[in-house]
Amino acid sequence: MTEAPPPKPDLPAASLLGLVLFAGYCALYAGFIGLAVFAPEVMAKRVAVGGNVAIWYGMALIVSAVVLAGIYALVRRAAPVPQEAREVP
Repeated sequence: MTEAPPPKPDLPAASLLGLVLFAGYCALYAGFIGLAVFAPEVMAKRVAVGGNVAIWYGMALIVSAVVLAGIYALVRRAAPVPQEAREVP
């Protein structure tokens, strides 16, 4: 008789956080693309220091990606994944 395979560990909390952060970034990016496609006149408006909405929104996307990556790294460092969750069957 063959033994049943061991149960797989639950999805670690850090992986779930990664998915949530990724979904948030995707929402920000979808907003950028939506404005570019459906409201290009909004993207062309000048707002501050000579830059238009497209420039500032794009820079905000870059900064938010770095911030979200930092948040994820801090959470992963603070709560390490148990050894049994690291093993790949």
